[in-house]
Amino acid sequence: TKMDKHNLTVLNEFILTGITDHPELQAPLFGLFLIIYMISVVGNLGIIILTKMDSRLQTPMYFFLRHLAIADLGYSTTVGPKMLVNFFVDENTISYYFCATQLAFFALFINGELFILSAMSYDRYVAICNPLLYTVIMSQRLCQVLVAILYIYCMFVSLLVTVKIFNLSFCGYNVISHFYCDVNPLLYLLCSSTHEIQLVILILASINLITSLLIVLVSYMLIFVAILKMNSAVGRHKAFSTCGSHLTILIVFYGTLIFIYMQPKSSHSFPADKVASIFYTLVIPMLNPLIYSLRNKDVKSALHRAWKKICNIFSIV
Repeated sequence: TKMDKHNLTVLNEFILTGITDHPELQAPLFGLFLIIYMISVVGNLGIIILTKMDSRLQTPMYFFLRHLAIADLGYSTTVGPKMLVNFFVDENTISYYFCATQLAFFALFINGELFILSAMSYDRYVAICNPLLYTVIMSQRLCQVLVAILYIYCMFVSLLVTVKIFNLSFCGYNVISHFYCDVNPLLYLLCSSTHEIQLVILILASINLITSLLIVLVSYMLIFVAILKMNSAVGRHKAFSTCGSHLTILIVFYGTLIFIYMQPKSSHSFPADKVASIFYTLVIPMLNPLIYSLRNKDVKSALHRAWKKICNIFSIV
């Protein structure tokens, strides 16, 4: 029959529906997302370069900040450029293998970000609650080992999910109702039973989100207790404002991820998923450099030093 023939066709590509069907929104949204993506690239690249080059930023805090910037740059670039192209083409296709690659890199960087955020909050906890032992506890060796384990684990998670999904058979229908290849929209296109892969995703999402969120929450609770014991009101205010801005970003980031990956398949609404996805794929990578760095004295002075060096080079030329 015609239907069976249709089911047996091997999918070479998928069609991404993009963010909106309204033609009048295409140009303003393209402009907005292009600006957000450019700020994100400049901000995160700036942090990666500054924390690598500046001798005064060679502390655990900036080591983790650099890896946060790598993760931000990683997943916003996995999604951003392809999404921006989507605004200009009538039918935005993505090849089968590029779709698998996009999913793998996205899973790698988004999981990496979760654990880097928990490492950063633990680092802040040690710095505020055990300042005298800080250099002993957060040794350079420990930080490097932590990040290495984190990347290996995230690569394992990313490959496991991607290989499992792309080893199942897709029906002939190839329209992904999203602006990038993500787990939930892909599950809808599978002909094979998705119970096993759904269970794997739910277990991994729960482990990754809950473990990293617990580390973050416990660290910040202990930090708040330590701040309340501070004698100086100015110190208290400064610590609260810093931790407050970090926590705001963390709540938005974890909130949107939990909303998307920890609800059952039946209760998914793709328009709501798209809005939530825009937050953590584009807005968070833009906000992280601004919140973690521009409010920071050391980074400001490092920027100032870098700018002076650049000016000196050009004045010599």
